[in-house]
Amino acid sequence: MVKVGVLGAGGRMGQAIIAELNDADGLSLGGAVERAGHSIVGTKLKDGLIVCSNPLALAHACKVLIDFTTPAALAGNLEAAIEAKTPIVIGTTGLEAKHHKLIDAAAGDVAVLQTGNTSLGVNLVAALVEQAAAKLGDEWDIEIVEMHHRHKVDAPSGTGLLLGEAAAKGRGVDLKKRSARGRDGITGARKAGDIGFASLRGGSVAGDHLVILAADGERIELGHRAETREIFARGAIKAAAWLAGKKPGRYSMRDVLGL
Repeated sequence: MVKVGVLGAGGRMGQAIIAELNDADGLSLGGAVERAGHSIVGTKLKDGLIVCSNPLALAHACKVLIDFTTPAALAGNLEAAIEAKTPIVIGTTGLEAKHHKLIDAAAGDVAVLQTGNTSLGVNLVAALVEQAAAKLGDEWDIEIVEMHHRHKVDAPSGTGLLLGEAAAKGRGVDLKKRSARGRDGITGARKAGDIGFASLRGGSVAGDHLVILAADGERIELGHRAETREIFARGAIKAAAWLAGKKPGRYSMRDVLGL
């Protein structure tokens, strides 16, 4: 039985992962962590487990970690994973270049899987987006529209960026140099080859994503709608089961799914 530690036990994803682990084959909940001062710390879970605030203790007690916390917590969580030599799945979004540098460094000591989305469907869409972008020229404009619940704080979403990176990879360009965001006022004509983003927030939307490839007279739309967070939790658990025991290195959901 592979024990899985959940970092971010008080969040929506943390709660969903804990619930899904109750029925997972070959895996079990090995413990859970939340930041000090959070109301869930000290709460009892199944099998006598108690939510604590010590990621290092959790890392030593488990075979693999799943992290859905905040960018600010990432460094400490990676340090715990490295010291305990425990593989870690990172689903936290809103990461910046400095966070990816930390992940790259950690991957030299421990297996790290970082992704903007753990859904099978989303990662399949990303693979299709990459293929489409590789086949179609700059006369096809690429726009990515994403919508999430009113509480989401980062934009574009991690999934939106994942899809943007897939499009950029297909075209062989740097997304940072070719992305267009926050259009307002007199913006001028659209630049050929740019990848546009639009972020919508409202209600309780778990995650809607649409990639539009538009040319003169025709349009291709590749999309995904998440109806429940359980799909992300199940994907994270699948990733954790795959990552447990892997050699140090940086992995992605495409590795898990063989895409």
